[in-house]
Amino acid sequence: SENPSVMLFREYLRIDTIHPKPDYDAAVRFLERIGTDLGLACQKVEVSKARSSPWSIRPLIHLCCCPQEHWTYPPLEAVKDSQGNIYARGAQDMKCVSIQYLEAIRRLKAEGKCFARTIHLTFVPDEEVGGHKGMELFVQRPEFKALNVGFTMDEGLASPSDTFSVFYGEKSPWWIKVKCVGSPGHGSRFISNTAAEKMHKVITSFLAFRESEKQRLKSDSSLTLGDVTSLNLTMLEGGVSFNVVPSEMAAGFDIRIPPTVDLKAFEEQVATWCRAAGDGVTYEFHQKCMDQHVTSTEESDPWWKAFSGVCRDMKLQLKLEIFPAATDSRYIRAAGHPAIGFSPMTRTPVLLHDHNEFLNEQVFLRGIDIYAGLLPALASVPPLPAEG
Repeated sequence: SENPSVMLFREYLRIDTIHPKPDYDAAVRFLERIGTDLGLACQKVEVSKARSSPWSIRPLIHLCCCPQEHWTYPPLEAVKDSQGNIYARGAQDMKCVSIQYLEAIRRLKAEGKCFARTIHLTFVPDEEVGGHKGMELFVQRPEFKALNVGFTMDEGLASPSDTFSVFYGEKSPWWIKVKCVGSPGHGSRFISNTAAEKMHKVITSFLAFRESEKQRLKSDSSLTLGDVTSLNLTMLEGGVSFNVVPSEMAAGFDIRIPPTVDLKAFEEQVATWCRAAGDGVTYEFHQKCMDQHVTSTEESDPWWKAFSGVCRDMKLQLKLEIFPAATDSRYIRAAGHPAIGFSPMTRTPVLLHDHNEFLNEQVFLRGIDIYAGLLPALASVPPLPAEG
């Protein structure tokens, strides 16, 4: 008696695409099977020796960040409780959207709909770990250029309220590792110029900035998380023994910077914090996104007009935001294509990468209705001057 779309969603959730050993082959077979069932052409493009994906924008990778013992139900069983809540890793991020797209297309094909533009679905790996072996490489390939992309929808976030979040841009992710070199010695002595003292100054400077941004967000109700720079100390390294003062220490910081911030000026601030900590303090980037493109949300823009028009007709309340983290959209915008992040999930707590991640089946099914309205409108936008 279960809705076939819900059954398909739960089947996809049971495929183990969790790092560090995601079963891509099973996921690809699943997607190819659905594509064949819908009469869709499917092509696989190897963008990296370590990654392959069907070409026909949702990531297959989902990080199981929380130990299974913290879950009420096993995260790969897709258990549905008496309230219709489906518990699984990927329920919100982002296997839901994958199936919602496919089921919306199933409905449109069954209705015999045909559009001026081609609708392409892409399922691209690696998004959760930066997209460097996924979308970042794919947008550079001739297969992507052959798509002649006009507009892209990518992932958004759940919303606890009745308002749908729409993300027209996102923060630039910077992953910085700061290394401090100092004098070593025995743990019983007051060694001067130690790596730990320098690291203390570095961490103090970084976290003081974090606190100022946190307070700025707290004190201004008009701001969202996407409007301020987030910074977190995520890794600490150093030391060999309790009684040895280490000659080196390192700290890793995850920084997400909104497009309103001058990135060159911000890097100079980072350099200033490191210089102030003393000699022998250096930093290196493990990720440094410099693209700050945003997508137009002006009513004069034909893509936004089509998107927002459907939302008005369906009486959906929208809130425009900068995405607080990072998605594959940044690579698409950098390639010159407009993209928005949108996941049709309201009245849903944000639980991506959290234990007990779930999505209610009625929220899931409503999302299919919404995409079935959005896709025809976007696929019917007339040719634009820039498209020749």
